Amino acid sequence: MADAAQAGPAAQPAVAGPVVTPAAGPGGPYKVVVIGTGFSGLGMAIGLKRAGVHDFVILEKADEVGGTWRENTYPGCACDIMSLLYSYSFEPKNDWSRMFPKQAELLQYIKDVVDKYELGQHIRFNAEATATEYDDATDTWRVTVNGDEVVRGRALVAGMGPLHRPSVPDLPGLASFEGRTFHSAEWDHSYDLTGKRVAVIGTGASAIQFIPQIAKRAGHLTVFQRTPPWILPKPDRRVTGLERTLFRRVPVVQRGYRNGIYLVQESFVLGFKNPGLLKAASSLARLHLARQVPDRDLRRKLTPGYTMGCKRTLVSSDYYPALTRPNVELTTEGVAEVRERSIVTRDGREHEVDAIIFGTGFHVTDAFDGAHIVGRNGLKIQDAWKDGIEAHLGVAIAGFPNLFLLLGPNSGLGHNSMIFMIEAQVRYVLQCLAMLDAAGGARISVRPSVQDRFNQWVQRKSAGAVWVAGGCDSWYLDRAGVNRAAWPASTLAFWLRTRKLDPADFHIEGRDEAASPAL
Repeated sequence: MADAAQAGPAAQPAVAGPVVTPAAGPGGPYKVVVIGTGFSGLGMAIGLKRAGVHDFVILEKADEVGGTWRENTYPGCACDIMSLLYSYSFEPKNDWSRMFPKQAELLQYIKDVVDKYELGQHIRFNAEATATEYDDATDTWRVTVNGDEVVRGRALVAGMGPLHRPSVPDLPGLASFEGRTFHSAEWDHSYDLTGKRVAVIGTGASAIQFIPQIAKRAGHLTVFQRTPPWILPKPDRRVTGLERTLFRRVPVVQRGYRNGIYLVQESFVLGFKNPGLLKAASSLARLHLARQVPDRDLRRKLTPGYTMGCKRTLVSSDYYPALTRPNVELTTEGVAEVRERSIVTRDGREHEVDAIIFGTGFHVTDAFDGAHIVGRNGLKIQDAWKDGIEAHLGVAIAGFPNLFLLLGPNSGLGHNSMIFMIEAQVRYVLQCLAMLDAAGGARISVRPSVQDRFNQWVQRKSAGAVWVAGGCDSWYLDRAGVNRAAWPASTLAFWLRTRKLDPADFHIEGRDEAASPAL
């Protein structure tokens, strides 16, 4: 279990030896093209360097690294997984300031990792991958950057993560609103909320963090709730000086903390197939609500009507108190329309507002609907996924050779650290590349039968699970109610499945004499 908690290769220093600047030059072909500089993309880059591969480029659409922790800067932004677990297993930070890291500290951690592993020379900033196509003639991926330049790579790793396209509901009349509107992931810091009449639509993981902060400044805050989340107390505190000293001088102590946190988080998975096992957690959540919300009517509105675990269970100790403030109102009537300076709910009441903030999450199961990804023989990703998004272990897609996803379909979690999954998938991708190199091949692709068998297993495991049968709609499910996002078993099971690649799961093909050398 200690190894599993590390979620990947045992901790070790970066591969020794000279750092080689990518030799491919503009247009490639690089050995590997990586998209994104969040935990996924950077984890892949570090994995490549530790494996002795230096001929790669990382494409980043923004002007700095960070992924979701660069994009999300809303007030109160923090991680809901403890810092000692929400970090690379091979790169522990022994001076975390708090048990739950805030956005700025996480972003600095990411920047420090980039510096330590000398990844900066591999990154191209302001380079957005706008289209990707597999070139059958040259066995390379053609990545169009910013709509015109082409970068080529033998392999392509998509490390954008699942939460990068903000979702804004198509509310009637929204275009006519004359005030300010923005999504929490695109926070408008130039707009002063002090004294304003503010509407927040959505009560998910981001909203419960920024609502307590803006409630202190807004003249009046109206929170529009569709479904109340299950919320547990957040056991946040400062990491003591003694703990930081022990982490620095006796690393095994920090490893013990990490493993302990991992086991506590992982225990929730038992209730996903057996909701009765979550009764204790449900009772704690109800007690938390009762203690913080004395008003019976407000408490009724905040009580979930579905089984815990159906949606992501949240942690907060200041959200409920914020809703009891005299300048805050919670409405559950649903939005009927938006007017020039107001929101009208379905009961006919008009709420005058100066600004609308959307805390409505991200596109997940439909995130690739508009993506330009073309595989072998002109296969478009939309055609490959016409019946729903799927991939083998969330990594490989049949018909798309040498393409690897990180945190792809059915590798999401609702209870534990996503970095666990990233490290396991990075290790799996490295095994694929090593097998292709050893065979001297040009293309490696998962067999369709293997992908089908894996996804049949996913749906069998999901049947009766809380996120399917728990009585709610969530981002785990697609429009047909099929689980396309959540990993349906324990993270240990995922670690075991990705620990050693089965060569029989993949098909390797050669190349013409005129083609370039293999990976």
